[in-house]
Amino acid sequence: MTQRTRYCAILFLILFFVPCAWSGDSIPKAAWKRAIGAPLPNAGTRKPNLTDLIVDGYWQGAPVGGFGSGTFSRTYRGDFSRWHLKTGVHKYETVDVNQFAMYQKSEGASAGIAQVLSATHPQNRSLSAWKWDYPIGAGDYYALYPKSWYDYRWDQFPAHVVLEQFSPILPNNYRESSYPVAVYRWHAENPTDHAITVSVMLSWTNMLGWFNSFSRDLSSRRNHGNRNRFASEPQGAAGIMRGLVFDRNRFGAVENEWDGQFVIAALESPGVEVSHFTTFNPKDDGKRVWESFARDGVLAGNGEDWVSSGENLAGAITVRFTLKPGERRTVPMVIAWDLPIVEFGSGRKWYRRYTDFYGTTGTKAWDIARDGLLKSTEWSDAIDAWQAPYVNDESKPLCIAANYSTNSTSLPMAARCGDAPWAPTRRLPRVSPSWSVFDYPYYATLDVRFYGSMPLVKFWPDIDKQVLREFAKTVPEDSSDKYIWQWKSEQTNELALRTRKARGSVPHDLGVPEEDPIFQSNQFSWQNTTDWKDLNTKFVLMIWRDYVFSGKKDTAFLRDTWPAVQESLEYLRKYDHDGDGIPENDGFPDQTYDVWVVRGASAYCGGLWLAALRAAEEIARTLGDNSAAEKNKELFARSQASYIKKLWNGLVTTPRANITTTYRPTSSPDSGTRR
Repeated sequence: MTQRTRYCAILFLILFFVPCAWSGDSIPKAAWKRAIGAPLPNAGTRKPNLTDLIVDGYWQGAPVGGFGSGTFSRTYRGDFSRWHLKTGVHKYETVDVNQFAMYQKSEGASAGIAQVLSATHPQNRSLSAWKWDYPIGAGDYYALYPKSWYDYRWDQFPAHVVLEQFSPILPNNYRESSYPVAVYRWHAENPTDHAITVSVMLSWTNMLGWFNSFSRDLSSRRNHGNRNRFASEPQGAAGIMRGLVFDRNRFGAVENEWDGQFVIAALESPGVEVSHFTTFNPKDDGKRVWESFARDGVLAGNGEDWVSSGENLAGAITVRFTLKPGERRTVPMVIAWDLPIVEFGSGRKWYRRYTDFYGTTGTKAWDIARDGLLKSTEWSDAIDAWQAPYVNDESKPLCIAANYSTNSTSLPMAARCGDAPWAPTRRLPRVSPSWSVFDYPYYATLDVRFYGSMPLVKFWPDIDKQVLREFAKTVPEDSSDKYIWQWKSEQTNELALRTRKARGSVPHDLGVPEEDPIFQSNQFSWQNTTDWKDLNTKFVLMIWRDYVFSGKKDTAFLRDTWPAVQESLEYLRKYDHDGDGIPENDGFPDQTYDVWVVRGASAYCGGLWLAALRAAEEIARTLGDNSAAEKNKELFARSQASYIKKLWNGLVTTPRANITTTYRPTSSPDSGTRR
């Protein structure tokens, strides 16, 4: 061993195993906390008149997975249940065999104890030989996205173990933040006077073919052609990477969105042993797997490799190590996936963002898993450093922390796109619009984005600016397609139709997954959003906001969107029915509060109009368009005077030393509508 190699080995051991790197003691106080498996005492229920809404219950957990790569979640009781691996589709169903289990044995004890780390059990007879129902309340779950933790404290386990899970969601990082990988770092500590052997088992099923429909469950799963195989690869001083590749028989590269690979893997290094069980049927009792694991924490390492003729195929790996009294150790495991293709209802296919770094073959899950294992400590430390100024700021409430959630409802960043059925011939720039909620499958709903995208602007401004570029492209588009106008149809008991998109209007959304998002926008059918009075102004304000918040340097962004800014403001002027400068509301819910009827000038839409005019003036001056700047300045002054005249009631109450200050403008307000 050369001196350089010896140095690298020592550095690796320091990074992974020294006590100061053990994060079992460093869960942020700002993290959301819940006892493992503890049900809510007064859980809410579904409203009778909202039977079509998704209500999965309260068993939830923070997701893992990168922007646009697909995500899944493990609940705070320990089961993997929420699946967003088909873009635009929410599926909630527990997959029983996808589990973590733990074995512990103290030196001198007659037998060890093995337990599935899930406070529940299968609802059928599958895996009946496994020891289910981890004790409720035997530890706590914490979540502060993108991390979450399971702090296991069961009196039957002599070692204290904390599981830290995350994906590398990092600020201003448009590479690792897209990776389809979940990192699980096991932090184990021996507080006793005897050596303790600890083993963790990760079992998983081959889920290729499972995410092939828009249904909300996994009933359309297909398994034919699936197969599992064991893989091993030396990683120098880091040890030997060992794991299972969940694959399938195919000819050539992946061509379908439901196809690709999964991998579960760990590092075998001095003091850490990795074992595996390549293939078993998760629908039987699981005895062959569990007996081996429960005996000594090691799997039998069967070499069985068969191709599925329709049955589910599962596999498992373990990491086993022994802790001396007082010793601490951190051991990483990963789940990675390579599902490179996204297909929407129209048939158009895209490549996900991460394929820019791993290729589009759909056979690189092992490479992704390798990066996850080797960079797990680096990524964990980077997330902690990013969040530290927020979670350690004692001047603010604990609930204020860096938090931005991602799900695979987001479109793939920097995707490549082509015409259906399969011709990815050209690239589209980065784009990652997301849903509002799962029941509301509209991409990048602009009115909600206006309020909720500040974390994106702060930490990933390039993504937000690209989404606004996509909105800008839609402004000059004109679509005469007709859709049912649901609200008006209900009001009149007659069929009412709306136009999909009028030139000059900013759309409510960038489309829905069942159609052709980005290429077909404004699918929202509850209201006629073409006549909404707040979308265009919010669009203008977000353009200026993103420029300012990203350092006032990206004039190319302003230049790209300036034509759409001008056209969107000009479009709103047609709603100024009395010529006073302010667009009026038209007696239906023509703004984001889409069940509230508003008539005439309103404080809400009028205020947005004034702000947008000021933003447009600043944009024009920044770009050297002095004529447009003066035009917007004059229109702002005229609109502001009318706004005050129509809507100001002349009374301001200032809670300062119990003094009420009254201000009355020189011109009396008229009797117009005041809101």
